[in-house]
Amino acid sequence: MSSDDDGSRQVLKELLRVQQQLLAGQQEALELQRRQFDMAQAQFERAEKINERAGQIQDQSARIMATARKALLVVLPVICFLLIYLTWLILR
Repeated sequence: MSSDDDGSRQVLKELLRVQQQLLAGQQEALELQRRQFDMAQAQFERAEKINERAGQIQDQSARIMATARKALLVVLPVICFLLIYLTWLILR
């Protein structure tokens, strides 16, 4: 009977050791998943900031283009007038 008890204890000790190894492996995997999640979250936040900045740049670009179009409406007729006037002065 004593040898059966010793055998059972050995099996239980082995099971406990294997369970502890499995638990340690699961803890490592969980820690790795946490780090990966943190990295993914940081990348997402950076992407959000980049997208916000890109939107700001596009808005600024649209304002600049609108201003350039308005300026062109004024400058182009002036240039045409000056070219016609210069041509008239030369050919007179």
